[in-house]
Amino acid sequence: MISQVNSSVAQNVYANSASESKSNKNVGTQNAKDTDKVEQLKEAINSGEYKVDLSALSEKMADELL
Repeated sequence: MISQVNSSVAQNVYANSASESKSNKNVGTQNAKDTDKVEQLKEAINSGEYKVDLSALSEKMADELL
């Protein structure tokens, strides 16, 4: 009985550890994508290509306030 309990606990710990390892890899990938997006936005702002849609921005701000 005790060995079965210990065995199942060990399996759960291993499964959780493996799951966390996979999710940490995804976080790294997401951070890289976010960094790339930020760099693209910086370049667009600095070059003058980025334009703010004031109508859409004001609408979203108003929605958030309500």
